[in-house]
Amino acid sequence: MHRSVSKKPSYLNLWHEFLTIQPTVKHWAQHPFYKSTGIMNVSTVFPEGYTETERPSRHASASVKDDEEVQDRYNRAKDFVGLEEVTKVDFLVMMFAEALGTFLLVLIGCASCITWTVSNPPTVVHIAFTFGLAVASLAQVLGPVSGCHVNPAVSIGLLVSGNCSFLKAICYIVCQCCGAIAGCLEVSYYLFPQVLLPSTRIHDLGATSLGTSITEGQGIFMEAIVTFLLVLVVHAVTDPKRSDTKGWAPLAIGLTITVAHMAAVPITGSSMNPARTLGPAVILGIWKDLWIYWVGPILGACVAGGLYKIAFRSRKEEDEASYDF
Repeated sequence: MHRSVSKKPSYLNLWHEFLTIQPTVKHWAQHPFYKSTGIMNVSTVFPEGYTETERPSRHASASVKDDEEVQDRYNRAKDFVGLEEVTKVDFLVMMFAEALGTFLLVLIGCASCITWTVSNPPTVVHIAFTFGLAVASLAQVLGPVSGCHVNPAVSIGLLVSGNCSFLKAICYIVCQCCGAIAGCLEVSYYLFPQVLLPSTRIHDLGATSLGTSITEGQGIFMEAIVTFLLVLVVHAVTDPKRSDTKGWAPLAIGLTITVAHMAAVPITGSSMNPARTLGPAVILGIWKDLWIYWVGPILGACVAGGLYKIAFRSRKEEDEASYDF
């Protein structure tokens, strides 16, 4: 799980450029009228120290600089969208890795929630370590392939911080949701169909739900907090400028998920992963409060991604991390 280093992007303008830049800007930059406009923007009054013979070269330099700036903005906006990245054949392998990772996470995690004997139901610690160690194992294997997001909130958080392109995040989220549904389907209909008994199926499939006397606002806030912690840790351990975290990413992320489950399982079920909640909801056909497990994690992920980019990222070098995770 690494990010390459490239020239410093102007991140704060990326969203503005994405909304305003036109597909034909590269063509405009080569148009004679566009270049003449660049010359007209140069002051016609000679600053002190300039002579009339220096005026043509000064105008030419300004025009070239303007053209390079527009081209640079075009390239950065193109990188943000990520069209070239998602059209490569290798991207199919990355999408498959995300679908497979989420499939295994939901299958193993939801299997740990099954109550085989009424007198000995799974404990919070049991479930917490199952999810945490599952993610740590998957990150070790799939990290070099796709980054092992296996979570729509993580993909959105990395998009906000500039470490994932827009189209890549969309494709990842679709694959993660499909993998989660397939994983829950495998558990409920093929491996352990007995867990679909009406009396126990909600808890046995690991469906997340609000705890007793927990309001919707409290649920959103709790999910936002635990997801904020997770996405913040993901950014920290994958920061290419931090040498102290190399090799620790899978373990750090897994332990973060474990401790978050210990705190949040009695309150919200500790989803912090919209796809993980979507899987059981689709299989059981229970949609109540599903929106909480999308709104909360996405809010937490967006805040974590923006905060790390603005305040917490390593500043040992001037170069910023690219969109490659």
